[in-house]
Amino acid sequence: MQHRHLLFTRFLLTNVVLGALAGAAYLQGWLDGMIHGHLRELSGLIVLVFLFGLGLCGIRIWRHGADLDAVKASAPGADSWAGRYMAQLTAADSEGRANLAGALRLRLTDRIAGIRDIANALIFLGLVGTVIGFIVALSGVDPEQAGEVEKVSSMVATLISGMSIALHTTLVGAILYVWLTLNYRILVSGTVDLIAATVELGERRAGA
Repeated sequence: MQHRHLLFTRFLLTNVVLGALAGAAYLQGWLDGMIHGHLRELSGLIVLVFLFGLGLCGIRIWRHGADLDAVKASAPGADSWAGRYMAQLTAADSEGRANLAGALRLRLTDRIAGIRDIANALIFLGLVGTVIGFIVALSGVDPEQAGEVEKVSSMVATLISGMSIALHTTLVGAILYVWLTLNYRILVSGTVDLIAATVELGERRAGA
């Protein structure tokens, strides 16, 4: 008996576990530094980009998983990637089938590349936060006032605030990058399986 939606089940289980870990970290107060003060807007932007990428990844995983299930059942839909591939095979010789398989591989891999780009953007946004943090930290440092005791405390406070922004935004970007990348790997695995199963089914039908 064929089990359906295994790919999407992996996606759900992965995110349930990671979401539970994030919730536990929040309850422990480990995320307080990332969601308060100057970090709120930038961290919110990083989270929004992450959620967009995760949602897009989930949609791709659902569709590729459904197509994969249909191909394994030897009943791909006419409007699916596999269905269109099968329709093109009817008048193709062995070389034509190889070209069609290559084109299918390119189209499907190009279709999921945007998720990887979004994951890379999370790292970039984290680095932007790092730069902003260093700017904030250095903006409060005045060498001419370093000898005045009453000015030192404010400079130290600004320096700490800037370093907090730099470190926390880098951490937010890195953690969400890893989270989205894990989901991207599930999508890549499902896409590879879909391509292989589609080509295999096409060859069986061509040789029948």
